Amino acid sequence: MRLLLIEDNTLLGDGIQAGLMQAHYAVDWLTDGEAGEHALKVETYEALILDLSLPKKDGLKILKDLRARGDTLPVLILTARDTINDKVIGLDSGADDYLVKPFDLDELNARIRALLRRRCGRANPCIEYANLRLDPAAHTLTQEGQSVILSSREFAILQTLLENVGKIISRSRLEDSLYGWNEEIESNAVEVHIHHLRKKLGKELIRTVRGIGYTIPSLL
Repeated sequence: MRLLLIEDNTLLGDGIQAGLMQAHYAVDWLTDGEAGEHALKVETYEALILDLSLPKKDGLKILKDLRARGDTLPVLILTARDTINDKVIGLDSGADDYLVKPFDLDELNARIRALLRRRCGRANPCIEYANLRLDPAAHTLTQEGQSVILSSREFAILQTLLENVGKIISRSRLEDSLYGWNEEIESNAVEVHIHHLRKKLGKELIRTVRGIGYTIPSLL
């Protein structure tokens, strides 16, 4: 899962990025509003973590412009502006959630998981499909009740496919979900991870749609 963090406080931004990467997210971190807005237009993200007081372009303006373009990307505001009026303005401008600094990383992670869950129209914290049960919070997978050990990138690919059952997900989108800007993309990485998933979970689970991408079929 790839996230965009726009936060101009370097100490805080570094801590958030490190914490989210430990939680198995790919995180791109920018420190000014103009660079952040450009990234939103040219890259694909699962969620945006947005500070309001940014140089070059205010976070609230970024949010309003994002929604004016019809972009439904989940947005979590991080800010020291803690009055009720500030929260109301942020939420009414299109934010999905609001977290006041200082905050705990565990709470930030929980709120991000909730945003991603709602984006997929899923109420259950766990994803269940046939004999699989994937828990994003615990980062665990079981098959017929037995634990299956996955690498962080195998887990990310499987989660993306399970959250889009019946849809074809392109190789490039899966690749985007695995790597941030500062990470080197391995050759044939997606194919290798798909191969490992098939060995662990059965070759029929993930189907290749030649020339388009991969899919987990809907259950009849």
